[in-house]
Amino acid sequence: MTSTLDPVSTPAPGPGVPADAARVLPPLQIGPITVDTPVVLAPMAGVTNRAFRTLCREAGASQGFDPGLYVAEMVTSRALVERNVESLRIVTFGEEETPRSAQVYGVDPATVGAAVKIIASEDRADHVDLNFGCPVPKVTRKGGGSALPWKRQLFTDIVRAAVRAAEPYGVPVTVKMRKGIDDDHLTYLEAGRIAESLGVAAVALHARTAAEYYSGQADWTAIARLKEAVRTVPVLGNGDIWSAEDALRMVRETGADGVVVGRGCQGRPWLFADLAAAFHGVTTRVRPGLREVADAIYRHGELMIEYFDGDEGKGMRDLRKHMAWYLKGYAVGGDARHELAMVSTTAELRERLDALDLDLPYPGEGAEGPRGRAGSPKQPHLPYGWLDSRDLDAEFEAKLREAELSVSGG
Repeated sequence: MTSTLDPVSTPAPGPGVPADAARVLPPLQIGPITVDTPVVLAPMAGVTNRAFRTLCREAGASQGFDPGLYVAEMVTSRALVERNVESLRIVTFGEEETPRSAQVYGVDPATVGAAVKIIASEDRADHVDLNFGCPVPKVTRKGGGSALPWKRQLFTDIVRAAVRAAEPYGVPVTVKMRKGIDDDHLTYLEAGRIAESLGVAAVALHARTAAEYYSGQADWTAIARLKEAVRTVPVLGNGDIWSAEDALRMVRETGADGVVVGRGCQGRPWLFADLAAAFHGVTTRVRPGLREVADAIYRHGELMIEYFDGDEGKGMRDLRKHMAWYLKGYAVGGDARHELAMVSTTAELRERLDALDLDLPYPGEGAEGPRGRAGSPKQPHLPYGWLDSRDLDAEFEAKLREAELSVSGG
């Protein structure tokens, strides 16, 4: 399948690349997996399903470089162990997806280990990431996500169980985390060292606390400190990468071995073309006019229907959330935006896209910069007494096991 996201010019490695082009970082090594472009698509609930990953991967490859690593939505360990249909769909990849990357969440070491074993032993993915970064209340109030590293032994047991379950099958395990619960309860340096000692293949840091949620500015100095603390495996930086130039600045300022991109690519899968070019020393950037954006939206819709086994209604409903992101900065009018956010069929989608002024050029700054959820700092929702001790008593551990989420996707 051919990407519709053509850059202004598309150099390929070799003759088409300027003679003075020089890659910024060496390839990223995740265990046995070599990622030529050191860029990772962050798992995002309801966003990074197979349809969106396909668009991002095609865009990343449009420059002629290997595109990077694209992680599926979070799958909960309990749901996977129970063979939940939607969870199994999340860890189902397209034939063109190489390497295949899945993220697992859980609060019980045995269940996480069992889930990772299913993924590894059944050849469902080539790489497993562990979620210790999610700040949403339904996760943290169970002691999971960004709340969990505070209980250092529980964190240790979960990481150890995952690494041991994956190791016989040659599947590398990585960890994605936040700085901590809040500025008074930071855990990332200790968690990074523990994960490194247990044999993870890389650690990634979203440089915010759970309390900060997605607000304010990411603290890139924390990524630099983690890089100093973790010396034997790659350290990846995440937070406030809205452009290829942001990514280059992050690695310059922090020494990170690669970047993880989340909200910055929402409605902009072509950002991965920019990132691939930038990390290989090429200045080409994708600046799509509205016609190219409309083509991408329609293709996204087709891929969504395919992902949902031909269910047009479900595919269109899932596409709706992406409309505001795709159209950010383009002068299409409020009525058109509203109508596109209510589409139910591909015929309706095509009609409403064709009604736009498709000759509109790229709007520049208006289409760039922050997007997606941000909001303000929030008081983290935690289990009662969670912060009283770094240790987890037996009674609390039993409650956690019972509270394991059974629904995937964040």
